[in-house]
Amino acid sequence: MNYTGKIKNILLSSVILTAAFAAQATPRTVMVHLFEWKWNDIARECETYLGPNGFSGVQVSPPNEHAIVEGQPWYQRYQPVSYILNSRSGNREEFVNMVKTCKKAGVDIYVDAVINHMTGILPKGEERIGSSGSKFGHFSYPDYSYDDFHHCGRNGDDNIHNYGDRYEVQNCALVGLADLKIEKDYVRDRIAKYLNELVDIGVAGFRIDAAKHMSTNSLNEILKRVKGNPYIYQEVIDQGGEPIQASEYFQNGDVTEFKYSVDMSRVMQNGKLHWLNNKAQFGEGWAYMPSDKAVVFIDNHDNQRGHGGGGHILNYQSGRQYELASVLMLAWPYGYPQVMSSFAFTSPNTSPPANSDLSTKDVNCLSREAGPQAQEGWVCEHRWPMIREMVNFRNMTSSKFYLSNWWSNGNNQIAFSRGDLGFVVINHEDQDLKQTLQTGMAEGLYCDVLSNNCERTIQVRANGEADIAVSAQNAAAIHIGHKLN
Repeated sequence: MNYTGKIKNILLSSVILTAAFAAQATPRTVMVHLFEWKWNDIARECETYLGPNGFSGVQVSPPNEHAIVEGQPWYQRYQPVSYILNSRSGNREEFVNMVKTCKKAGVDIYVDAVINHMTGILPKGEERIGSSGSKFGHFSYPDYSYDDFHHCGRNGDDNIHNYGDRYEVQNCALVGLADLKIEKDYVRDRIAKYLNELVDIGVAGFRIDAAKHMSTNSLNEILKRVKGNPYIYQEVIDQGGEPIQASEYFQNGDVTEFKYSVDMSRVMQNGKLHWLNNKAQFGEGWAYMPSDKAVVFIDNHDNQRGHGGGGHILNYQSGRQYELASVLMLAWPYGYPQVMSSFAFTSPNTSPPANSDLSTKDVNCLSREAGPQAQEGWVCEHRWPMIREMVNFRNMTSSKFYLSNWWSNGNNQIAFSRGDLGFVVINHEDQDLKQTLQTGMAEGLYCDVLSNNCERTIQVRANGEADIAVSAQNAAAIHIGHKLN
């Protein structure tokens, strides 16, 4: 697997992992999506938490001017009005400060770039105001006019109805949103100008929203006009059975592997963990895209709400199951993982936590215990201790990007190592695990990083074996960075 190609985009510095570790930097290999956070809060989080805890980057919500929708649901951020950097998360000055602050902390900023479409199509004659005060109307925006959009001439309403028809998917309106004609040079230049402004500010990469709804070659022509070499990952929901495939987009960068999220949730909820390495290893062995092209997650802002390839997806409301799935994702050698950091929701359209004037509240993370039951507030899963410690585990073991010393009980207790750099045990059963296992680690006493302040330790003998005890619905992990003697 060509994981080296992935690491080069997210390293703080080039390193060789050795047993010493003390004087060496380690790679940063996990990003987080701080969904709907304000720029000032993200800047603070980079300084105080993300940088010190080894996160590689932050996916931020779309920073440009957006529609103001009744009730201010989260999805109004995905209805652009203009490319002015003034949104619910803050203004341009605050955005610039966030990018600089995070970069200083060793954390990259990845912008969620909504370039396939503008707002919902308004009736003729109707005019509204965006989040920065810009007027917009029926196929009319500060940067675009009627001829800059597709008018696909199908289905009466111009919406996509048949996902088996490539033309409809890429030329008709996605859920009623005005579809930009990105094969037009003017449109390509205008989008590239927006992306280049962000690159000039210091943005390190882009998530391309709704990439599936743009032809890969047209998207490629836009990206060719973008300065430097930003990290690109594209939202392409490909679960088979449709004409548009994720592999078409590899020429542009990485791609979101939605099958990973679906299968991880299925295995954790209704399956058996031993399936993960039974006949074919979870990842490419399950007919996923190549590891060095895949961005993976347990849930994202769409499918945790039942949208965008969702349905029975684990999320923060799943509690302990979600934590164990996150441990597994961060230990498993496949893809570039993204941790979701949510706000509580009770309906698919819930807006972020808001003040009485509907402005977004400052982030005040709920306690871990409040998370699954929370009716409102910032959940902040990335701060849950197990997830935090497994980010460090993945960083520490990244140079041995393969699985070894696999063990399972044939059901929902599994263990494996990452070469001689780390070892993890997951007990997704309602009974304790007690087993002598081959860890692959050097002899010594190690902190179980998933215990509270190293209250549990694991003694590895000279032959690499250790006596492992893990309570029901729990996990343990050791790595060379926390070798005690």
